[in-house]
Amino acid sequence: MGSVKDLVVLEKPTPERSGRGRFIFSDRYSVFDWGEMPDHIAQKGQALCLLGAYFFEKLEKLGVPTHYYGLVANDHPAKLDEIGQPAGVMEVKLVRVLEPTPTAGGYDYSLYQTEKANFLIPLEVIYRNSLPPGSSVFKRLREGKLKPSDIGLDHFPEPGEKLAQPILDVSTKLEATDRYLSWEEAQQIAGLSDKEVERIQETVLLVNRLITEEVERLGLSHEDGKVEFAFDEERNLMLVDVLGTPDECRFTFDGIPVSKEAARIYYRRTPWFKEVEAAKKQDAQRWKELVKSSPPPLSPKMKKLVEGLYQACCNEITGREWFSVPPLRQIITELRQELEL
Repeated sequence: MGSVKDLVVLEKPTPERSGRGRFIFSDRYSVFDWGEMPDHIAQKGQALCLLGAYFFEKLEKLGVPTHYYGLVANDHPAKLDEIGQPAGVMEVKLVRVLEPTPTAGGYDYSLYQTEKANFLIPLEVIYRNSLPPGSSVFKRLREGKLKPSDIGLDHFPEPGEKLAQPILDVSTKLEATDRYLSWEEAQQIAGLSDKEVERIQETVLLVNRLITEEVERLGLSHEDGKVEFAFDEERNLMLVDVLGTPDECRFTFDGIPVSKEAARIYYRRTPWFKEVEAAKKQDAQRWKELVKSSPPPLSPKMKKLVEGLYQACCNEITGREWFSVPPLRQIITELRQELEL
């Protein structure tokens, strides 16, 4: 079980052949790498599933390979315009997940130097169009793990600063806690060629442009997001997991988050979050064992607003009224009041 979606394996992948599986999108959610939080967000899973399908289908029309087969309706994969009710299950191509070996000094990725095809690339690529409050970039700058020049700036940025050009970050995917890497480190651990790195970066920028164009129609700013890749049986790159949703992206409307960042803001004000931060500094791999408290539930009002964010966002991006909720702008107004922003 994943923290926010489950995987049912229909056909297992092998070194020579891809498999087939189904993502079952749940109403669970996760923040700060904690795993399942105490609340379930009603119909969030269906909203994410529909949005993921919407963007995969758009990308495939642009000639970008993905692992998407379709939404499951009547036990068969179907395209978005072929279904009449919200779907929460997506059928996808499966590849192997090759776990790096934990070591005393970190992780051993040597197996990626010999594997040739049909596996998940152990990286997440994060694109950033701006640096909203709460962006991890500010923490890394304060800690000296990043310099302004590393992201194309000649000054220390202000929260909310728009970037003249998108920047691409890359981090680990399969470690206990995500770890940012240089592109040289990422290329080395994943066994990528120069051309493959270039292709990954080009595809991420294309994904970013597409999502940005789609959400700007609603008056939303597309602050940042993440993308994951795999190699198919012929070592061709393809997009995997899900993209373009409020869980994979950070959307804002006049500074108000339209994503699970709203829940992050709520939880940053709790003693539990302070304990999580202290534990991560103490032991980056075993930090959860050091956290003695549990996250409190969202307030009833906050829970309802977060549910509305996901549902209205899905309705308005896809252009179909899947869910009976107020307009997104109305929900955002109420959220601003609730978070006192």
